[in-house]
Amino acid sequence: MADKQKTYDFPQDLREAQLELHQVRSALADLYKRLPWSVEPQPGWTHTKENGHFYETERPESPGWTDEEQSEVAALRARQLELSERVVTHAFWSSCDDPPAARSALKHLHDQDDEAAERQALGE
Repeated sequence: MADKQKTYDFPQDLREAQLELHQVRSALADLYKRLPWSVEPQPGWTHTKENGHFYETERPESPGWTDEEQSEVAALRARQLELSERVVTHAFWSSCDDPPAARSALKHLHDQDDEAAERQALGE
């Protein structure tokens, strides 16, 4: 229980990289939700149990992704990889006594910052 309450003195550049990584992952997830299910144009289908399929599935026809959409996904994926590398290879981890616990704390650091800002705004 004490590990959950332990705080770490993360360097500012590491905090910023982690926050941007969260933002890029969120932007990529939002983009995937808006895009058609297939990168290439594909016909839709309906699979039913009556036709011998275990699950019933259905997909509408996919017009595919435009060149702009493919470029946007590629740029976000590249930025995500760059930020992931920056976070994972940061010098802070070699000076940390418990890197797995610290990594977990860093991943949730922005959640704590958001909660603190919300409490401050409410005057608590």
